[in-house]
Amino acid sequence: MSARNASHAGSWYSATGKELDRQLEGWLNKAGQEASTGQDPFPIPGLRAIIAPHAGYSYSGPAAGFAYKTIQPELFKRVFILGPSHHVYLRGCALTKCVRYETPLGDLIIDQAINKELQKTGEFETMSRDTDEDEHSIEMHLPYVYKVFEDHIDEVRIVPILVGALNKASEQSYGKILAPYLDDPRNLFIVSSDFCHWGTRFDYTYYAADDNPSSVIESLAPRKGGKNFIPTEGVRKIHESIEHLDREGMETIEKRDHGEFCRYLARTKNTICGRHPIGVLLAALEHQQQQQQQQQQHAEKSYRIRFVHYSQSSHVLSTLDSSVSYASAFVQQL
Repeated sequence: MSARNASHAGSWYSATGKELDRQLEGWLNKAGQEASTGQDPFPIPGLRAIIAPHAGYSYSGPAAGFAYKTIQPELFKRVFILGPSHHVYLRGCALTKCVRYETPLGDLIIDQAINKELQKTGEFETMSRDTDEDEHSIEMHLPYVYKVFEDHIDEVRIVPILVGALNKASEQSYGKILAPYLDDPRNLFIVSSDFCHWGTRFDYTYYAADDNPSSVIESLAPRKGGKNFIPTEGVRKIHESIEHLDREGMETIEKRDHGEFCRYLARTKNTICGRHPIGVLLAALEHQQQQQQQQQQHAEKSYRIRFVHYSQSSHVLSTLDSSVSYASAFVQQL
């Protein structure tokens, strides 16, 4: 049976185990130090899921540490990793055919029993080996998973799920399938997503000069032969506009309203690459709460989503610049 190679090691992150371990340790420690003075000291009790970025570690590694530091590893036996598909078009979701995923720190074992359960639903494709290894959205989480669970690594299995270009109804369908797994306290869900990809190279250059609703934002993309745009003194900088846009999305996610998140994306077209994995998570939470309300009206569980970190790869000052945003969050069962 085959193993998935760590195909992005040596380019997107260090292929040297010792160096990689040192970096991850440093980012986790820094996140823990900053969180110790916040309103939610880490680790988070009742943790059900995290949202974390998947860019090259030199950009997103520190941001992801804030999500991974919320984990109390001894509580979990299985880790679901939902990542968006960047290279192939999928109408649904796909599972791996590999039995283990390699990392420079060691191998992570696939939960074959859960894969078989999911395949029996008839709703999951199987990734080709090339598709699996070309995609980075899941791989970028593997070293962090290994590092956080290293003292219990023989007891932990992973379930990688590549999420395609789903519509709202499909997100609800997959959310319904995954909701029982999300409700199991032995399972942890990792949702892989970067936030706004801004710049002409991403074909996304929207800007709002003030706090008006995001539906009125306009594109700064220079027309052919047009001049570079730089906001004047006293006017909101472009990177501030990007942050405002992202934080509106983050606040929408924290409301746990799947429909409102879909409407936010339709209005803003914000280039959140993991919007479909996030949509599946929100749909699963909604379905789980609806089931609890129907079956145990006086003992229903509630959930909370909170973002604990936000950063950008660079501060955009003009239309010649570009950036990608990174946000980390946790989902807590109260």
